Amino acid sequence: MKSSKSPSETEIQMRHMVMPGDTNIHGTIFGGKIMAWVDIAGAMVASRHCGTPVVTANISDIDFYSPINVGHHVIIKASINYAGKSSMIIGVRVESENPYTGEIRKTTKAYITFVALNESGKPVAVPKVTPETDDEKRRYENAKKRKEAKIKLNKSLK
Repeated sequence: MKSSKSPSETEIQMRHMVMPGDTNIHGTIFGGKIMAWVDIAGAMVASRHCGTPVVTANISDIDFYSPINVGHHVIIKASINYAGKSSMIIGVRVESENPYTGEIRKTTKAYITFVALNESGKPVAVPKVTPETDDEKRRYENAKKRKEAKIKLNKSLK
């Protein structure tokens, strides 16, 4: 296992088309369907980063900005932002593409924490993240702040 990886080594992009069975009575996709796809994309990135099975530990943020209509294409982009001892914070961006006009708009963003597991199902160490681009460095620093804020909030709630 490499001791460190850049986000570009493990990032993914996937696409889906919104079908009628994916939608509510308004003809827009169910939020839960997007959440499932976001979780899958995040898990793919996390497992590529650590090379082991992973489990979702936390979804700290998921924001929906605009609906996605039936027939539109869903573009899901996911990359690792930060890694701790056995956990990884994955950022996921969802966009909607109108296949008739080509218009693309941001619809959802999420930050998910995954934990790497060994063959016995116990947490295992993961490679560090080595951000290279300005965007990767910004995401890394923001993820560190997000993690610290969560720890502080959890302590204040106990």
